[in-house]
Amino acid sequence: MALEQIKMPQLGESVTEGTIEKWLVKPGDHVNKYDPLAEVNTDKVTAEVPSSFTGVVKELIASEGDTLAVGEIVCTIETEGGGSEEVIEAAPEQPTAETVKPAEVQKHAAPVEREKGAKARYSPAVLKLSQEHGIDLTLVNGTGNEGRITRKDLLKIIESGEIPVAAPAETIAAQAPVASQASAPTPKAAAPANIPVAVGDIEIPVTGVRKAIAANMLRSKHEAPHAWTMIEVDVTSLVQYRDSIKNEFKQKEGFNVTYFAFFVKAVAQALKEFPMMNSMWAGDKIVQKKDINISIAVATEEALFVPVIKHADEKTIKGIAREVTELAGKVRAGKLKSEEMQGGTFTVNNTGSFGSVQSMGIINYPQAAILQVESIVKRPVIMDGGMIAARDMVNLCLSLDHRVLDGLVCGRFLSRLKEILENISKENTSVY
Repeated sequence: MALEQIKMPQLGESVTEGTIEKWLVKPGDHVNKYDPLAEVNTDKVTAEVPSSFTGVVKELIASEGDTLAVGEIVCTIETEGGGSEEVIEAAPEQPTAETVKPAEVQKHAAPVEREKGAKARYSPAVLKLSQEHGIDLTLVNGTGNEGRITRKDLLKIIESGEIPVAAPAETIAAQAPVASQASAPTPKAAAPANIPVAVGDIEIPVTGVRKAIAANMLRSKHEAPHAWTMIEVDVTSLVQYRDSIKNEFKQKEGFNVTYFAFFVKAVAQALKEFPMMNSMWAGDKIVQKKDINISIAVATEEALFVPVIKHADEKTIKGIAREVTELAGKVRAGKLKSEEMQGGTFTVNNTGSFGSVQSMGIINYPQAAILQVESIVKRPVIMDGGMIAARDMVNLCLSLDHRVLDGLVCGRFLSRLKEILENISKENTSVY
């Protein structure tokens, strides 16, 4: 028999951790290789963790609600072969449900000292319980993996009635070693805003997905110097062409040909002509990507997902429309795979679907730019010869990473994109 470890997998390019939403097995269950073990939630996708072995589930290291870094152990599986009994017996004993001791709590104490460099991570369930019962998490010794505090730890504390309260500063100073008192204080992150909660207010726990989205947006704004520009495009011919074929197309293909598919195709063509727009900042170099993979934003009630249309420059308008429909359907059904969100090189966001006419997007890190396609609006326009006509106009808003891109290349890119879009018509454009 051999004891094998299942670790938190890498579920996306920039994903660093995942939250165990639900265990699909329990200790003692027999599983086959590739059987799902747990549902894991990240900032990009909800996915299942498959078993890498055939055997019996020995222990669930992580609890539901725990957030673990990529590579951390989530459970162990006992398999036949691959090791010897002597080796297993010599290995350090893993804690079990019977041997784990309740969380150690001190009524009045200094914060628990953790290993240098260790990062405290709490699940949404743990944070909610601690806030509801006034538990100072820095005073709790957890029984989870690497000392992580679990929901069960807090429930035991609540049941005992011994809620840990931070000791006065004088007491902490008196208890601290002399060497510690002499050392300079370690800077701490800013504490969350203390917002009073009145009757009728609703407190919404921050989920793992929302925290990860916030972290990625913050990183993008902090690291990438954002610049912004906008161009106005007359898409009257595009609108007329699409409207003339939409019913026949839907009847023939079974899905809609949207305006957005035309915009994605035009962006892919312009990126091919201006490859610098398809680049990424990599510290000591800029990486100009060969493949044109367009990320598109798809929102649900709870979160925002960014699936990718791979090799968009090689696809027809019909092919792009089909893929947009399929990817959006997978997002809303919770069936989007992590690999379907990897490899994006440029993002196109359909903000116009909400009626927006002007917006400044946050760049999808580590890409260098994001294009917001705004709402198509009929406006009076002065035509050549001074005549005024009602035209279908759209604003295209570009946010760019000024470390990678300058105004010259972005201006030329947008000018070319405008030219492509204004020349789409029944006479010279095919959706197939």
